[in-house]
Amino acid sequence: MGLEEVEDLVLHTILSKLGPKDSARAACVSNKLRSSASEDSLWSIFCFQDLDLKEPLDPLGNPTPSFKACYQVWREDFGMYPWPLVMRVKRCWVRLKNWLSINFPEAAATLRKGASEVEIQESQRILKVKLPLPTRILYRFCDGQEIKDGQSSQSSLRGLLGLIGGYSFYTHMVNVYLLPLNEVVSTTKSIIPQLGFSSRFKYIVVAASFAYSKKIFFLDCTTGQLHVGTVNLATDGEMISCVPNALISSVHDLSGDQQQDAMLLWLEEHGRRLETGIIKLRGEGDYRTISLFPEEPPLCSTAITNGVKVRASAVFIPELADLENDREKYTYSYSIRMSLLPEGCIINGLPFFSCQLQRRHWIIRANDRVVSDVSGEAVIGKLPLLLPGEKEFVYESCTPLTTSSGSVEGSFTFVPGRLADPKGAPFEVEVARFPIELPDYVF
Repeated sequence: MGLEEVEDLVLHTILSKLGPKDSARAACVSNKLRSSASEDSLWSIFCFQDLDLKEPLDPLGNPTPSFKACYQVWREDFGMYPWPLVMRVKRCWVRLKNWLSINFPEAAATLRKGASEVEIQESQRILKVKLPLPTRILYRFCDGQEIKDGQSSQSSLRGLLGLIGGYSFYTHMVNVYLLPLNEVVSTTKSIIPQLGFSSRFKYIVVAASFAYSKKIFFLDCTTGQLHVGTVNLATDGEMISCVPNALISSVHDLSGDQQQDAMLLWLEEHGRRLETGIIKLRGEGDYRTISLFPEEPPLCSTAITNGVKVRASAVFIPELADLENDREKYTYSYSIRMSLLPEGCIINGLPFFSCQLQRRHWIIRANDRVVSDVSGEAVIGKLPLLLPGEKEFVYESCTPLTTSSGSVEGSFTFVPGRLADPKGAPFEVEVARFPIELPDYVF
C-alpha cells in the first residue's frame, strides 16, 4: 500500500503519536502528509498535550487564529528555554491555578499575569543576579501575587490570601505569598543589606509573610536552593534549606533537559499537597486561608473514643527555629480538632447529647525519648462544650524540641453533659500519636 492510499484518520493518529517536531518534518515528505500535518485538529492535540490548552491562546491569554499558530507563538516566545522545562512549569501553574479557581477564587484573583522577558532581564540587571532557569520560566507564567487594598474592604483579610498559606497559634500568625518581581527587587534591596550578606551570595527574596519580619524565603540564584530565615536571621543570617539539595540540578544549563531548582520543586510539591487534600482551606466566608497543618495520615492522626473524634497534626515553624540552641533547637505547632459524632457521646451503651472538656494530658517525645509528660486543666484557657454534629472545635499550641523528629500523644478528660451539670463520671478520650518532624520540604 502506498502512502497516498493511507486513510486520513490513520495518518492523523500516526502524526499525533509522533509529536509536533516530527510531524513538521513529516510534512516535508509529501503533499498528503503536509495536508495531514497542517490540520488544526492535530495541533489542538499538541497544544493540549504540551501546554494544557483547550483554546488557541497565546502566552498573554489572547486568541490566535488557529491551534497551529498558537503552538508556533508559544515555541517562538519561549524559544530561549528548554521546551521540556517550559512544559513542566506550565503544568505546575495549571495545577495550582485550577485548584485555586475551584477552591479559593479570592486568592486566584491575586495572581498576576506573567512577566515579560524584558522585565525579567531588567530585574536581573538591578539585582545583579542571574535567575535559575526554572524560576525565570515560573515568573514568565505568573508574576507572583498582587493583593490590592481594593480587593478587600478589610485590611485584615489581605493577610489571608497567600498562595503558600500558613498557620496561627497564640499571637503568632503567618501567611506566605509569592512576591511579584517589582517587590522581589524592592524587598531584596531593602533586606539583604540589613542582613550583611556578602555580595558573593546571590540571594533574592521571593516569598514572605505579610509581616516581613515574621517569615522570609530567599532564593540562592547561584545554587538554585530556597532558604527560609530562622529566629537568628537578623543577627547572624541563619537559614534552613527548603528542598532536598540532592534534587536540585542544572539550574543554569540551557542545553540539558533535567533542570530543576528549589522554586519549581517547592511549588510542585505544594500543588501536590493541595490536590491530594494533605493540606486544605480553613475558615468560613471571607476569612479563609490555606492551612499548612496536615489533614491526612500518616501526618494527621485520628481517634474516636465514646463518640468523641479527635484529629491532630503538627507543622514545623522554621522562623522560630534556633539552630544554635541545643535545648530548643526546633519549634513545632500542633493543631487539635475535636468534635462529637452525630449520635452523641456513648458511654456503656447510654447516649449523651453533649460533653465538655475538663483536663488534658500530653506526652511529648524527642525521637523515642519522653521529654515532657504534663497534665492540666482546659486547653488554651478554654473548656469546649461539644454537641452532636457541630463543626470541630480547633485550637493550636506549640512545643520546642531538641531533635528534628519526635511525636505527641495524649488524652482529654471529658464529662458527659456539662461541667456545671454532669450526667455521669468523667471519661478519657484518646489523642492518637502524631509525628512532629523536620520535613523534606519546608513551607
